[in-house]
Amino acid sequence: MHSSTHSNVTRLLLFLLAAAWLLPFPASAAERGQDGPNSVYLPLVKSSARHSCDISDTTFGTLRIASPPSDIAAHAHPDLNLAIRGYSDTEAPLELVQYDGPTDDAAPQLEGFFSPARLPDFSRAYHVNNWDWECDCPAGPISEWPVTLLGMETAPRELLYVPDSGYDIGGGYEVMVLYASSNRITLKYTVEDNVVIGYTLHIEDICVDSELLDLYREMDAAGREHLPALRAGQPFARADGQQIKVAVRDSGAFMDPRTQKDWWKAHPLP
Repeated sequence: MHSSTHSNVTRLLLFLLAAAWLLPFPASAAERGQDGPNSVYLPLVKSSARHSCDISDTTFGTLRIASPPSDIAAHAHPDLNLAIRGYSDTEAPLELVQYDGPTDDAAPQLEGFFSPARLPDFSRAYHVNNWDWECDCPAGPISEWPVTLLGMETAPRELLYVPDSGYDIGGGYEVMVLYASSNRITLKYTVEDNVVIGYTLHIEDICVDSELLDLYREMDAAGREHLPALRAGQPFARADGQQIKVAVRDSGAFMDPRTQKDWWKAHPLP
């Protein structure tokens, strides 16, 4: 009798173990889209870091675009999201340079990223990739200039501001936000939803203010008839580390951000 009881208990335990093995595991916190009971610490740290990037005492407006909306989703557009093109390191002097040719007295001045305005130390140099529209893929580094993306030294969490130019895109605004994510932004000195005409700045390795990012996402989801607009000297983000990366485009073409006569007029060469 004792042996039979023991055998039955053993079979019952084996049955329960097998049943438990066949049951689906509970969804993880990430799969459920919410925090699990043991994941409180990380979300709190992330939220705190995100909040530390935000900017108080500033508001962001919008302007109606003066072109059809982009026909490619902005996050996937190689002219709007620099991450789609990609870039690579290059060896070049980390100093101001000069080229022959005309200059625009109203071009944006990159010293205005900082307050007070300054010529930062240049930290690294990069080549942005060309884009092959036939294969819809990167096509190797742009070769027209030695540098097409420039690292500029910053203090961590340093506030960043809209560089001034001689242009006004309406309502006292200086630039329109063509693309924004948590760590990059694309600013345009005209009101077309493209980079075909006018100046464009791509800024990488930043922490975009969450209210500005939310406004951009709202306008993007609503069809991009309006996009966020910023004034000259208005703060829009913080540096996310010890450098930011900046690319400058003139009517679509990537330029050399080190050029003194165009982007750093207040800082003559020795």
